[in-house]
Formats: sequence, C-alpha cells, structure tokens
Amino acid sequence: MYLILFGAPGVGKGTQAKMISDHYKIPQISTGDMLRKAIRNESELGKLAKGYMEKGSLAPDELILKIIRERFQEPDCSRGFILDGFPRTIAQAQGLAKLMEEMKLPPFILVEINVSEQDIMDRLLGRMTCSKCGADYNKLTRPAPEDLICTDCGGTITTRNDDNEETIKNRLKVYQDQTAPVKEFYKKRGNFIDIDGNNSVEQVYASIINELNQIQKTQ
Repeated sequence: MYLILFGAPGVGKGTQAKMISDHYKIPQISTGDMLRKAIRNESELGKLAKGYMEKGSLAPDELILKIIRERFQEPDCSRGFILDGFPRTIAQAQGLAKLMEEMKLPPFILVEINVSEQDIMDRLLGRMTCSKCGADYNKLTRPAPEDLICTDCGGTITTRNDDNEETIKNRLKVYQDQTAPVKEFYKKRGNFIDIDGNNSVEQVYASIINELNQIQKTQ
C-alpha cells in the first residue's frame, strides 16, 4: 500500500497516519524526517542537504527525490509506506511518479481528509502539543490531562505559538493554493480518495480503510 496523506492543518492527519500505519504495517515517513536522517548519517546526500539548510535555503526537488529514493529502498518500506508532506507542487508530483516507475513500484493513492474551515479553526485554537513526541491534544477531541504530561511519552504538553487565528487562516490559504493543482494531478490518474473528516476519529479511520480496501480489490 503506497499512500500520500493530504489534509489542511488540524484535520487529524497525524492520528490517522499512525492508525493506518499500524493497520497495514507500513511506515509513515516525511521529507523532514528523511532529510534529518540523511544529515545524521552524514551520507553524501545528507551533506548536500545540510549545506542548503545551513544557508536557510530549501533543498531542491532533485535532491529531495534522491533522498526519497534512498528511503524507499530501506527494508521497512518493502510493503509500502505513507508519505507525509510531499509532493507539494506539480513538478514534485511528476518527479515522484517518475521515480515510482523507475523503481517498479505501484502508483501512489492520495488520501485527502477534508474538514470545514470553521471546524479547523476551532480545533487548532484549542490544540496543544507534546514538546517531546509531537502528539496532539485538543479540547474537542482529545483533552490534555490536567498535569499537562503527555500520556504517550511523558513529555510536557504546551500550546504552539502559531496556533492563533491570523496564522491559522494564512496556513489554510497557503494549503489550498499549493495543494489544489497536486490534487488535480492525482484525480486525473484515478488515484484520489476524498474523506469527510468532520466525523469521529474512528469513523474517519473506518472510511479510509474501507476506501483503500475497495481499491485493493480492483488492483
């Protein structure tokens, strides 16, 4: 199962990705994780990436795709994976499709979780995050414990500085502007699932698994 998980900030991507990862026994990987790992390992690609990051520049698509290729060849990716945070542009989507063809891997299925803008605002304005493991807590769906100690790892739960109304509105606009063309790219290929994220965590998860199972039956 080769998935790309899309969704605006606050729709519950992280929670769903973990559940899907556990269900299919595939890793959830992000470009940020891959870059940091390459840099830690001091690989040739990692050294190149570090040079860009130290200059405050974004790593070019070509370098990102090379690092992705390395990551896809690791043993835990043999059954598939969930890609988070990439692609964000048509050029990246085209490069990724070419890479999958070269590696003789099946095309990605893009899963987008959709939640109304007002609900996203309500979620993010009430969100808190573990400073250690990044787990999300929310007044509506997963209240933080009174002692603000993360139930997942024991870290400290804090409020993110960027979870304010003005910043959230800007992030939602950027998401819509950047991802609309990418969604169309996958829709044209028939590899797109639109999920209503306004339901409970369990209902959203069940909807995703049901849709993916239907696709598997036709492949």
